[in-house]
Amino acid sequence: MQLNSLEGCRLKIGKYPPFTYNAYGGGGQAELLPNQDNNLLQISFPPKTFSIPPLTSKTTKFLSFPFPPGFKIEIAMDQLEGTIDKNSGEVLLKLESKFLFSIGAWLKFPNLIVKTLLKTGKVKSKLHEGEGLLLQKNGSTKLVGISVIPETGNKILDTFLCLPNEALAELRCEIK
Repeated sequence: MQLNSLEGCRLKIGKYPPFTYNAYGGGGQAELLPNQDNNLLQISFPPKTFSIPPLTSKTTKFLSFPFPPGFKIEIAMDQLEGTIDKNSGEVLLKLESKFLFSIGAWLKFPNLIVKTLLKTGKVKSKLHEGEGLLLQKNGSTKLVGISVIPETGNKILDTFLCLPNEALAELRCEIK
């Protein structure tokens, strides 16, 4: 089973407007885990072979403008695993990752730690809400998740992002 990320993704932190993100070209092959229920697939994506395109001026827009040149957010996945219900099309994936923000080659900030459940259902918090899309027959889906991003220890980044703060992720992808 393969997950391929698509364009039309969004990321939002706190009360800032969302980033639109073209994640096309990312993804990876899932390992199927043993399970007693034939209608519920348990899957795990190995972090070493799963790729997520970075947020750059080529892939990301903020307020309809491309990310400034030199700004880059790389996403290092630590865990992506969960279930797919073949009958209902519901997907539930536990994601743990680090967002590595840098400006040019010299200015690197501490990792933003993201832990969330990406799902095809509805999510709602104090600041955000979103709704996923059940896995369609053609493999397309939208996964949504809300995470509380903890402080990094960097006063500038923590103050700028008002950390700890809530973040919303919307991932358009296909799973086949």
